[in-house]
Amino acid sequence: MPRVRPARLTNRPPRLTRRDLLRAGSGAVAAAALGGCVAPPKKEPAPSGPIAYPPPPEAPRFFYERTITGSADLATDDSTSRLRQLVTGESIRGRGFAKPFDCVAQAGRLYVSDTVDRTVMALDFPSGRFFEVGDSAPGGLRKPLGMSVDGSGRLYVCDGTLARIVVFDADGNYLSSMGGTEQLDRPTSVAVNAEGTRIYAVDTGGVQSRNHRVRIFDAQGQVIHDIGTRGGEPGNFNLPLNAAVHPDGRLFVLDTGNFRVQVFSPEGEFLHAFGQAGRSPGSFSHPKGISIDVDGKVFIADTAFGVVQIFSPEGRVLMDIGQRSND
Repeated sequence: MPRVRPARLTNRPPRLTRRDLLRAGSGAVAAAALGGCVAPPKKEPAPSGPIAYPPPPEAPRFFYERTITGSADLATDDSTSRLRQLVTGESIRGRGFAKPFDCVAQAGRLYVSDTVDRTVMALDFPSGRFFEVGDSAPGGLRKPLGMSVDGSGRLYVCDGTLARIVVFDADGNYLSSMGGTEQLDRPTSVAVNAEGTRIYAVDTGGVQSRNHRVRIFDAQGQVIHDIGTRGGEPGNFNLPLNAAVHPDGRLFVLDTGNFRVQVFSPEGEFLHAFGQAGRSPGSFSHPKGISIDVDGKVFIADTAFGVVQIFSPEGRVLMDIGQRSND
């Protein structure tokens, strides 16, 4: 078992790699990072070799490959194109992200929700294709937030303004929607099982609301069951933000205000929880993103620490990726 390093409070967000995108299933890393220092920090020298986690002398398990900023990253970066850019001074143009909120990947296709552009940008790396989802009616998006993909490639997008879950096929064609202001108060994210028969809408609630919950819909958009209400007891939530479904069907909910992850059966029965407030490995300060890879490892992004912590499904902390940079 690798040595667990404490989360380091420097200032760089975790990076999304091409290797993550080429794995089947949901993307392993979905993260946002925030910074801010009183005085401008000193810029650290760039590393001379590849960035790996854990760092030497331990055996590396993850490597940083590149940063994705928009559709221009679909362009082939070969010696011919680099020489042309050097000689002509031309730059690669494309559609950049304005204010990305969430990302999800499946079989090399990356979806990025953008709350400013009010659309989901799709980058298909195997084909080099770029297209937008939810940019027109029907299925037009007002504030796309959390997303999920089922085993058939259908994309589920939480629209915070319209308070509904919008479903598209793999090519971005509108299929259906569920929820609405009469059924959801303040939805922020969605998780779905592989079969697309259980859609879990994370209803974050607010200061004046008791509806801090997860509402379960079936494939026809009918409410099956609610999980939790506001509170700190097992099975209840305080400002839940995100959720993900394990390959075996268990639901993992990021209970941000209670600094923990709660685990439920597919039907919503509470199983166990892990995490607590703190600064040590396995603890959380401001957890915002959760994802589960095809092997069942749980990835939690913490914007206060600027790292992604990796856990076993039982809640045992394995390692962390990233650090907050001084850039």
